[in-house]
Amino acid sequence: MTETFVRYAYADGVARITLADGDRGNPIHHASVAQLHDAVRSAHRDAAWVIVLAAEGRFFSVGGDLGAFAEAEDVAGFIDDLAEALHRVVSELVRSEAIVVSVVQGTAAGAGFPLAAAADIVVAAVRARFSLAYTKVGLSPDGGSSLLVHTLGLHRALRVALLGDLLTAQEAYDAGLVARVVPADELAATADQIVADLAAGSVTAQAAAKRLLREVAAPAPESALRKETLSIRALADSPDGREGVAAFLEKRTPRFGG
Repeated sequence: MTETFVRYAYADGVARITLADGDRGNPIHHASVAQLHDAVRSAHRDAAWVIVLAAEGRFFSVGGDLGAFAEAEDVAGFIDDLAEALHRVVSELVRSEAIVVSVVQGTAAGAGFPLAAAADIVVAAVRARFSLAYTKVGLSPDGGSSLLVHTLGLHRALRVALLGDLLTAQEAYDAGLVARVVPADELAATADQIVADLAAGSVTAQAAAKRLLREVAAPAPESALRKETLSIRALADSPDGREGVAAFLEKRTPRFGG
């Protein structure tokens, strides 16, 4: 029987997509991304006007499954396939006529960060954190991380990417990434209220506003996403990339050669 990593539900114009591998931190791997893509396509087939992206467990997502990276015989091809699959999901969320609301209850790390940020409206619990940390394992950011420049600004994005700094929910709010920061026990109700507020408005006007603003912010997101794929693919098969992943899995400090 196929393991369920992503759940999908639809009712009254609202598609709810839930990362459902919470016990393992909702890691991003080929199977979970395939199910996530199927869920986004289901939302479009159902003509959803709002897509709610949420997650179970302590983490929104821990990011890519580094254990799977290390086991791949063709690591460059493995990364290329995974990054491109995830980028298709991000592109479809960004391009969707539906308004996307992400509900971040815990840490969104690695590719989980830009996945959450691909939403049009991000709601976060006070305890939520956002982190890239790719360079700490010898890799470059992917998953739509380059699009964060439009939200965070160049130098804040560089700080997060190069130093691996965690952004708290409040810092993400101050940067303009997060729309609401609330206690964990109010997160679901806050998200539901945002959906209700959207429902009270004009669906066509909201879709047009999203389309116009997104086009100005990132007129060619797919080009940026492809550059991310090529970069992380090359680094994943480099000595530093292999050492970084191995050190992470062995819980030791990496010895990068540069």
